[in-house]
Amino acid sequence: MRRNTLESYGSVARTLHWLTALIIVTNISLGLLAVRVPLDQMQTKVQLFSLHKTLGIAAFAVALARILWALTQQRPVPLHPERRAETFLAESVHWILYAAMLLVPLTGWIEHAATEGYAPILWPLGQGLPLVPKSPALALTMAHVHHIFAWLLMGAIALHVLGALKHALVDRDEVLGRMLRGKAAGGAGASHHVLPAVAALAIFLAGGGYAVTTKPVAEQAAPALQQAASDWQVTQGELGFTVAQMGAQVQGSFADWTAAIAFDPQTGAGDVVVTINMNSVTIGTVTEQAKSADFFDVGNNPTATFTAPIRPEGNGYVAEGTLSLKGQQMPVVLPFSLRIQDSIATMTGQTRLDRRDWKVGESYADEATVGFDVTLSVSLTAQR
Repeated sequence: MRRNTLESYGSVARTLHWLTALIIVTNISLGLLAVRVPLDQMQTKVQLFSLHKTLGIAAFAVALARILWALTQQRPVPLHPERRAETFLAESVHWILYAAMLLVPLTGWIEHAATEGYAPILWPLGQGLPLVPKSPALALTMAHVHHIFAWLLMGAIALHVLGALKHALVDRDEVLGRMLRGKAAGGAGASHHVLPAVAALAIFLAGGGYAVTTKPVAEQAAPALQQAASDWQVTQGELGFTVAQMGAQVQGSFADWTAAIAFDPQTGAGDVVVTINMNSVTIGTVTEQAKSADFFDVGNNPTATFTAPIRPEGNGYVAEGTLSLKGQQMPVVLPFSLRIQDSIATMTGQTRLDRRDWKVGESYADEATVGFDVTLSVSLTAQR
């Protein structure tokens, strides 16, 4: 029998129930394993997260199908309506499970859509979502909500399993039999109540509120760099970089940097010293990894410095000097364009670097996870 009755579950409901259970238990295992894989095994970690995300979308689709089917069916009545506290708890757990089956994968999906380039979903669709911008802050919030809701789901599953075992081993009734074999059991006089749904809603609202108000915050930034003495004072500017991560171009930037500039517009000659606060780097949800010893090693190398003379070349200019980063000093050529009007200079420049020259990400010996080439871009406005 495909359809539910007041005494039993139909074959469709039972199939969706056990399929959902299989997917969720598998995906919880994948998620717990992925977070425990160390960063020096990043390729394995990324593959596990990709599987976790892909299976999460499958779980969302199956759960949605299950809920839509349930809305068209009768709900089998409680087997022991006289046990009011037990019945209330059982129905509350069911409502929590229904909500979590949708909200856990959905919040994870939003986190993924707000993130650039990390652990792609293993099919062409779903990398982005409508109305979800690329936003590290949104991704961090959704990651924490996803984490809290996942623990609510795991707690509800544990209570659900314990309840089923109690009915099978202690009460020796047909509660489990109704879902295993479609066994008919229970009386037609019992009914469901709305309070368990209200309780489940309150639990998720509390969990969501807790997740949002206690989400992790970015590590305390190092003291801001003191403005360097300069013939040209930088009034605004951006220092950013782009790198391939899992085949996708991901943008990062440095929020705190200074430039000491000496430049003669008449000859086109001068020099520049740029100092970068490496702890001010942001690159989506992998910002903390970028600060780690394997990448910028911010703890031991809090600043980077680019020192270069400036000369005219062709229709523009070139700053050709040395970039000191992570204890390594390597030559860098930065071509740039410059426009000066009324003692206001506007400059834009771009160059390509190889991260391996500065021993950044040494454990990533191929480009499957993190590309070798890094495009560095700078733009600024300075007043003489």
